[in-house]
Amino acid sequence: MGSLLPPSGSLKVKRVAIIGAGPSGLAVAKYLLAENAFDKIDIYEQQAEVGGVWNYNANITDHIPVPQTAPSVTPNEPIWPPGAVAPLFPNPMYDRLITNIPKHLMQYSDQAFLPQSLLFPTREDVQDYLIKYSQDVRHLIIFSTQVEDISFSQENGQDRWSLTARSTIDSKVAKIPYDAIVVANGHYSVPFIPSVPGIQVFQAKYPSVISHSKNYRSPQSFRNQKVVVVGGGPSGLDIGNQISVVCQKPLLNSVRSEEPLKLGKENKEEVPPIAEYLIEEGGVRFEDGRVEKDIDAIVYCTGYLYACPFLRSLDPPIVTTGRRVIGLYKQLIHISHPTLAFTALSKKVIPFPVSEGQAAVIAKVWSNKLVLPEENIMNAWEKKQVEEIGDNTNFHVLGYPKDADYINELHDWAGCAEDGFTKEPPYWDEQQRHMRSMFMDIRKRFVELGGKATTMKELGPEFENFDR
Repeated sequence: MGSLLPPSGSLKVKRVAIIGAGPSGLAVAKYLLAENAFDKIDIYEQQAEVGGVWNYNANITDHIPVPQTAPSVTPNEPIWPPGAVAPLFPNPMYDRLITNIPKHLMQYSDQAFLPQSLLFPTREDVQDYLIKYSQDVRHLIIFSTQVEDISFSQENGQDRWSLTARSTIDSKVAKIPYDAIVVANGHYSVPFIPSVPGIQVFQAKYPSVISHSKNYRSPQSFRNQKVVVVGGGPSGLDIGNQISVVCQKPLLNSVRSEEPLKLGKENKEEVPPIAEYLIEEGGVRFEDGRVEKDIDAIVYCTGYLYACPFLRSLDPPIVTTGRRVIGLYKQLIHISHPTLAFTALSKKVIPFPVSEGQAAVIAKVWSNKLVLPEENIMNAWEKKQVEEIGDNTNFHVLGYPKDADYINELHDWAGCAEDGFTKEPPYWDEQQRHMRSMFMDIRKRFVELGGKATTMKELGPEFENFDR
């Protein structure tokens, strides 16, 4: 990926809107500001504080259809708790969440977590960390404002975007023109609950049994209940462990393959995927033929669909099935409209440093200091990815070592700019890559020692070098 000085004015980007003041939106704002090339940078945030998914709302839950397999849902309506000065929106954060990433890897390149933070920080520590990180861009944030629509047009051969936003406090509507848009609203809004034979009839008869992890807050409501948790990802593992302590033993964890990290195994039993819902029995049949009756709760920890309802007028659409975002180069920049960018779409990555690398590239491209490849080359890249990975959810899944390679690729790509780095994004050395490859072992040791360690050294001599 090289860089040439573009023809004068090839991209006329002076006014930028960022959708979302979560971790990736904040990072983009910092790198755009550092470039000192833009007249107007606005960040739209529907909540009253930064943080995105980390901005915890204790009693705000979402109405989730069962099943839910399509991304074409209406945006969440604001909810006004008694005495609130601004409305709240449901998100997937729960009470006793700690990260599954050690803080040495999770943090931004220019801000460390506090020394007293746990090695795997609590949700409270992450939210405080993000509030601190936001201090020098807070003046750009338009809080309690929901983006309803973004429409595209061209003017003298240049992309133009018209953004319609509504205040969630007084319902006033504003329509504002921009030259470029960053979609940084994450991918934790539209839960995915698969369609399984009998699930709709079961839901109609037992409307309180099936739920999704987006609405999980604490394990107390599952006390002494017969519980099935569906899914073996980080949320399925953590939520299952929490519920298994208080529910009827064993908790049944429905997974497609055996989970390598056996935390909480004494209270759980792995079972195959659910093949059928049994209405009369109030239960399910698993794929191996096993039947469980009289189930009190089934919690789907099955992830989310990609959705951008405010870009519904874009043709061709960027989201169809909800399994991926279509038409992007390097999972970042829209190929046909390079003034439209998406951050933090990737899964099984370390999101904060990834967002920094993406932000650095966006800032350089839009300030005309970094040239994108020809459109046919970018289309060929996406086509090859689809052929190799598939046109499905796996398209955005990286995992190690791909995520480490991507972080370093973004760093080097931004560094190809004709003026070099303005604000340099992270580059992972061998120690960071090694830590990334071992973080499941690190987390296992952390849990075995009681979940109280704040440094790698406390985990034992085999981990202490990671503190440096």
